[in-house]
Amino acid sequence: MSQVKHLLESKGSTVFSIAPDAPVLEAIKHMAEHRIGALLVMRGDQLVGVMSERDYARKVILQGRSSSQTAVSDIMSSEPLTVGPDTDVFDCMRLCTDSRIRHLPVVEGKRVIGVISIGDLVKAVIDAQAEQIEHLQRYITS
Repeated sequence: MSQVKHLLESKGSTVFSIAPDAPVLEAIKHMAEHRIGALLVMRGDQLVGVMSERDYARKVILQGRSSSQTAVSDIMSSEPLTVGPDTDVFDCMRLCTDSRIRHLPVVEGKRVIGVISIGDLVKAVIDAQAEQIEHLQRYITS
C-alpha cells in the first residue's frame, strides 16, 4: 500500500490555513471558497490546531455564538494528530477511524507539508484494490 507522500504527490500539497485570532466567519468563508472541510490553524509556520466544519457546527451554531465575534482559537481542535510522509495509508485510516477525525496534517520535522482527508485515504485504498483486481484478472487470463 502507498504512503502519505504518494498521496501528496498525486493530490498536491496545497495547505489552506488561518490564524488563530481570525474570526470564525472568515474561516468558514475560506472553507466555502476552497470547497474544503477544514483549515489548519497556523501561527506563522507553527501548527497550533485544526478547525473543521464540525467544530463550527458544535461550538458556534449549537451554542448560539457569533461567527464574527468568535475567534478560531476558541473553537479549534488544539494539538492535532499528525502523520509523517512515510506513514502508511492503512495506518492513517486506522488513526482517523479510531480518533473520529477526518483530516490529518502531514508534518516533516516541524514543517507542515500537506493535509490528507479521510476521502483521500478511501480513494487511495479503492485505487489500490482496483489495481490489484486488474493484475489478478490479467494473471488469470494469461
